[in-house]
Amino acid sequence: MNNEIDVYRERTGLSQGDLATAVGVSRQTINAVERDRYDPSLELAFKLAAYFDCRIEALFDPDIEPVGE
Repeated sequence: MNNEIDVYRERTGLSQGDLATAVGVSRQTINAVERDRYDPSLELAFKLAAYFDCRIEALFDPDIEPVGE
């Protein structure tokens, strides 16, 4: 899953630790999400979107092929 977490985080001047504290996870979790090594839970995705005041789709691209008819 591709994501823009690092772009949004850096744009607001936050460290990974600052963002982690704000959304209630560890810095390692934010690092793993940013490096596409961990897909966040739906709850965490909503928290990140709420924090950055954007839609989840602005942060995450599931990179899924459309299902044919």
